[in-house]
Amino acid sequence: MSNQNDIHETVSRAYTEALRKSQRGGGGCCSSALPSTPCCGAPPPEGVVAQSAGYGADAEQYGTAKASSFGCGNPLAFAGVQPGQTVLDLGSGAGLDLLIAADKVGPSGQVIGIDMTDAMIDTARQNIAKAGHANVEVRKGIIEELPVDTDSVDWVISNCVINLSPDKPRVFAEIHRVLRPGGKFSISDIVVEELPQWIRTSIEAYSACIAGAISESDYLAGLRAAGLADVKVTERLVYEADQIRGMVDSELGNLGIDPQVAAEGFKDVAGKVWSAKFLGHKG
Repeated sequence: MSNQNDIHETVSRAYTEALRKSQRGGGGCCSSALPSTPCCGAPPPEGVVAQSAGYGADAEQYGTAKASSFGCGNPLAFAGVQPGQTVLDLGSGAGLDLLIAADKVGPSGQVIGIDMTDAMIDTARQNIAKAGHANVEVRKGIIEELPVDTDSVDWVISNCVINLSPDKPRVFAEIHRVLRPGGKFSISDIVVEELPQWIRTSIEAYSACIAGAISESDYLAGLRAAGLADVKVTERLVYEADQIRGMVDSELGNLGIDPQVAAEGFKDVAGKVWSAKFLGHKG
């Protein structure tokens, strides 16, 4: 696997292209995933991803942002965000979760998005302006070094992004740092129990939200090691073999993997890849 800077650059390029495809009505970064697979915003007809990821009516009024959503869950569903609070979104993308959070915190609250990809930041700002929200801003940065003050936010949310980080312990530490005492987090992300080595070492599969994913137990342990409390998983969506294949299928030719070998490998990991929602707070 490449170094951290290479991973950041590769992921940023992949999501820039995924955004362009979504805006053209094509696919997301997992362009051959099944419609029921919300990995990185698979490319079924507009709205299917958002619905299968648990958005439902929350996203209906934000059609442009919804069409370019690359998430694997809805971190704001039943999150308990209150008017007047400050919400921080790690890897805010085209801004769907920012807009939903803005509705929840109201005019007296604040919503901050962090993203490292210029195309995503520009698109999010356009979607924010179109929605007319004056209490939402997007800052350029990486989630391992958040451009956010210590003890300054009530909620940290993230949607299928932390799996892309090459330094997850640092991300977990940053979540702890920026949360106010008692502040909460709600994270939807991909976790993996086992993968074939040829997927695990692929930078292309990293951008597809799978090669960089860690196990649920390691994820929980990492959050707790950062000092976060009452950490738990409240939801899981387990992927089948065809859905896992859909996450990386477009890269098989680039990897030089025999299709038969690949097919058997995906069968072996069926049920060992899923999206999970992690909740907890800063004590």
